[in-house]
Amino acid sequence: MKTGVMICGHGSRSQAAVDEFAVLAQKLPALLPPDWMVDYGYLEFANPVIRDGLDRLREAGCERILAVPGMLFAAMHAKNDIPTVLNTYAAKHGIEISYGRELGVDPKMIAAAGARVRDAMAAADAEHGTVPYEETCLVVIGRGASDPDANGNVSKIARMLQEGLGFGWMEVGYSGVTFPLVEPCLTHATRLGYKRILVFPYFLFTGILIDRIYGFTDQVAAQHPDIQFVKAGYLNDHAQVLATFAERVTEQVGEIPPPNCATCKYRVQVLGFEAEVGAVQESHHHHVEGQGASAPGSNVEDCQLCATFCTGECRLQATHDHVHHPHDHAHDHPHDHAHGHGHDHAHDHGHSHSHDHDHGHAHPEYPHAKHPHGPESARKHKA
Repeated sequence: MKTGVMICGHGSRSQAAVDEFAVLAQKLPALLPPDWMVDYGYLEFANPVIRDGLDRLREAGCERILAVPGMLFAAMHAKNDIPTVLNTYAAKHGIEISYGRELGVDPKMIAAAGARVRDAMAAADAEHGTVPYEETCLVVIGRGASDPDANGNVSKIARMLQEGLGFGWMEVGYSGVTFPLVEPCLTHATRLGYKRILVFPYFLFTGILIDRIYGFTDQVAAQHPDIQFVKAGYLNDHAQVLATFAERVTEQVGEIPPPNCATCKYRVQVLGFEAEVGAVQESHHHHVEGQGASAPGSNVEDCQLCATFCTGECRLQATHDHVHHPHDHAHDHPHDHAHGHGHDHAHDHGHSHSHDHDHGHAHPEYPHAKHPHGPESARKHKA
């Protein structure tokens, strides 16, 4: 049976982020069996889309495809959107597609993160003089999601970095959706009395959100000239990241493949999110599928709300729960494919999924959307 590997990325309106993901996908085959074909695609914003990569693998004769989410943690994209695309494609073309785990909390990922943090500390020591780890506050910034499982994993990574490296204190913030967002998190950290604050974006690639994190870091640093702010690099294609990706692929053909998302809010009751157990597994990426850096609202130059970097305020102006930039199109568009997918290989919530998408894309409201340090804190002024 000819095996193909499909790396399912999120996609970005930043061409640099798309290019970095492509480089990672190009490096991965060296860590896999030589007869396995590797391809990739993006869920939204960028091309090629996931469907294109699957087409190439199938047309090359692959009879079995091992798919993995190119994401750090499992939230809505990994739990709903990507499985919907994979299951629909498998049913339409009669091809076997298995779905592996996200990168997750893994010793190799923590080692990669530790390397980025150590590099930043060493560079800052060389430029400004040595500041001990115990006199430094570590601030880890995660993506932020409406899924407490993913958000909690960021905190676990941060704690393991703090304890492993010996930082004096640690805070966790998020670039969007949940709380605390970057600016209130950094402002809080300035009150703790540390000589140095090291800001580490726990992200795979560059993009608008990295710009946001570094932009707010510069803003808060300008307000506190007595504190040394250090911006660490993101994970990118660190060797341990590549090793983790390879493991997520190969473990799918092991004797007992590990489960994907054991603490999923759609499978078990999670505090504050109990009503979402058994929610319909559906994708809502199609309205931005394949859009790139030229899409409306994708850069600061087009924005009437931000001046130097994307602050995320546009999300507060949107009427759709998951819109990434303001747009006026309706979501009443029936699809001609069925979403009944009881496949054991993908992320199945254990209930019927048949629906025609004529539903307006109503998603549960994030319970802390009005938190003063969360999305609402973006309502301020131009950066």
